[in-house]
Amino acid sequence: MLKILYEDNHIIVVVKEPGIPSQADKTKDADMLTIIKQYLKEKYNKPGNVYLGLVHRLDRSVGGVMVFAKTSKAASRLSEQVREKQFRKNYIALVKGKFNNQKGIMQDYLFKDERMNKSFVTSKEHKNAKFSELEYEVIKYDERTNMSLVKIDLKTGRHHQIRVQFSSRGHSLCGDTKYGTRSRSKQLALWAYKLRFYHPTTKEELEFTCLPETAGVWNILKGVHIK
Repeated sequence: MLKILYEDNHIIVVVKEPGIPSQADKTKDADMLTIIKQYLKEKYNKPGNVYLGLVHRLDRSVGGVMVFAKTSKAASRLSEQVREKQFRKNYIALVKGKFNNQKGIMQDYLFKDERMNKSFVTSKEHKNAKFSELEYEVIKYDERTNMSLVKIDLKTGRHHQIRVQFSSRGHSLCGDTKYGTRSRSKQLALWAYKLRFYHPTTKEELEFTCLPETAGVWNILKGVHIK
């Protein structure tokens, strides 16, 4: 069932569950864009095609908060915020190991190999390398499993950025077989829990949060308060 956090004439904010693509792909599995279009078509009894703009994406394996535009003007204005870095996304992740510093900044140049659909840390001089930055804060360390719960403020939105940057420092994400090692968990422990942006017409700053259910890999969230 579609979980809606907010809706008006211009935007709709929803929670994407892990395993659902943001938009249609070659698998032809149900995707968020199609699911929301169908919801709008039924709710407002709209004939023909329904407009819905994809402003940003979450990887298929990642869950969390997303906003979609219900008009082309809203889509244009939100996309501009993404380009101007006024569109803020915060994540939580469960990663391997203990950190020496409770807070930190990760800065790298990343290169995406299109053929492998994988990104790598590279040098500034590498052709097509893109500067990538994030801030992190350790919320909790579980000594029994040697896993750390971290909060992430994503400054740039590169391909698989969080996964690559943490893995390159020996802190691969739980359940990440592409950048880490084999894991008992099949669920990638990465969740977009907070989204901040300006409303495309009223210009009001909006903030939406949603944490995953405290089950499976997210059991570590029990008793934890995250701002």
